Amino acid sequence: MKKTNQLDRRAFLSRATVGGVTAAAGAALAAPAIAQEMPEVKWRLTSSFPKSLDTIYGGAEVLSKYLSEATGGKFQIQVFAAGEIVPGLQAQDAVTEGTVEACHTVAYYSWGKDPTFALGSAVPFALSARAMNAWQYHGGGIDLFNEFLAGHNIFGLPGGNTGAQMGGWFRKEINTLEDLKGLKIRVGGFAGKVLEKLGAVPQQIPGGDIYPALEKGTIDASEWVGPYDDQKLGFYKVAPYYYYPGWWEGGPTVHFFFNKEKYEALPDAYKSLLHTAAQAADANMLQMYDHLNPIALKELVAAGAQLRPFSPEILDGCYKAATEVYAEMESANPAFKKIWDSLKVARADWYLYNQTAEYTYDTFMMIQQRNGTL
Repeated sequence: MKKTNQLDRRAFLSRATVGGVTAAAGAALAAPAIAQEMPEVKWRLTSSFPKSLDTIYGGAEVLSKYLSEATGGKFQIQVFAAGEIVPGLQAQDAVTEGTVEACHTVAYYSWGKDPTFALGSAVPFALSARAMNAWQYHGGGIDLFNEFLAGHNIFGLPGGNTGAQMGGWFRKEINTLEDLKGLKIRVGGFAGKVLEKLGAVPQQIPGGDIYPALEKGTIDASEWVGPYDDQKLGFYKVAPYYYYPGWWEGGPTVHFFFNKEKYEALPDAYKSLLHTAAQAADANMLQMYDHLNPIALKELVAAGAQLRPFSPEILDGCYKAATEVYAEMESANPAFKKIWDSLKVARADWYLYNQTAEYTYDTFMMIQQRNGTL
């Protein structure tokens, strides 16, 4: 009996050893085969932002890092700052024309070509960051926007969000609608059209040119992003009045635009990775801003920035002007109307729902903060 057990044990060990060797050999053979199935892809991405704005510029670096790590360096995207290949406001053109394979930009920079571009990023009195993400990822927004982008040889994916932005930096106080008349303000996209109706003079200039324009008085005011990025650019030194909220950008999406032909030529596995990495970069940017903005705002106030809310008169006037602009766009632009109709449904549902748990909870906690009990 003992001898039989010993023989059985030896036979088992022998089979296990052979099986182990066979499995190891299979793994050794499989690894190179899998690697061979992953082609080398090297793309260039031009950003609309300077490297100094590490949070918003960094979104493209996050995408590049995740893709490289997931493919063992097979899928590489080299990131270039604004101006290194093309100026920041020409990033979308470079992708459409195939000068580069990708860009990281805000779609409303292309407002002048078609106002429909702005609907993919942010338009006045529309959605917050959370609502924008809900509409895009689960309300059909990404697909609707890509139907439009296809006409410009682009496939787009959300690639970041700043959260609700500030209303910007002003050289003087703005209290009434009358104060907006003749005001030269750096503001992009749709917001410029709205402010123009109220007598302001919108200017669209790159971020790097804003500070000297404010300092020289070439412009009277400028919006940019929010406390963290604004602090880096030093606007408080030349335009001390810091207004809020940025009603034109309640939740602006930053996009990754890919040349459509280059995107469609990717293997399915790479397309899937691209979607996953872009969504990760999208979430990461908003999380970073939510962490950094509160700290930066306290520091800006300590340095002399004068916080001011836009008056109810200004907000009401801007809302009415925006409604007029929407009506004009809907009647003249079918592509705009199709996406805006979807956004309006999402907006109505979101702000109905948000009056319940979210708003009530946040309001209560804000009261505790003001009472000094937190």
